[in-house]
Amino acid sequence: MDVKKLQKVAVGALEDIKARDIEVINTTRISSLFDRIIIASADSARQTKSLARSVQNRVLEAGGRVLGMEGEGTGDWIVVDLGDIVVHIMQPAVRSYYNLEELWSARPAARKPSAAGGG
Repeated sequence: MDVKKLQKVAVGALEDIKARDIEVINTTRISSLFDRIIIASADSARQTKSLARSVQNRVLEAGGRVLGMEGEGTGDWIVVDLGDIVVHIMQPAVRSYYNLEELWSARPAARKPSAAGGG
């Protein structure tokens, strides 16, 4: 499935279950593992689990595939791996603590040569 369509399906699934603060980060210049990260907040473990199931079901219905899901046990942070997109559904305290937006939005610093002249 096209990345843009997959993103639209995943974000729509999150919006349907009232996820908060949905953010999409384009990671094509940062990582070759996936093209997008979607981060969303949920108010409870129950909502986190519902959001993850919603994403999973909607992607499958649209003809996409779900490679895996982690974190359903506690519901504090669930990761849904859609291949080209990784969806992180987190409770606010966990989201604030790990601050994935800052981590993945950062541009890699230019490499500076070492003082020894080797690099």
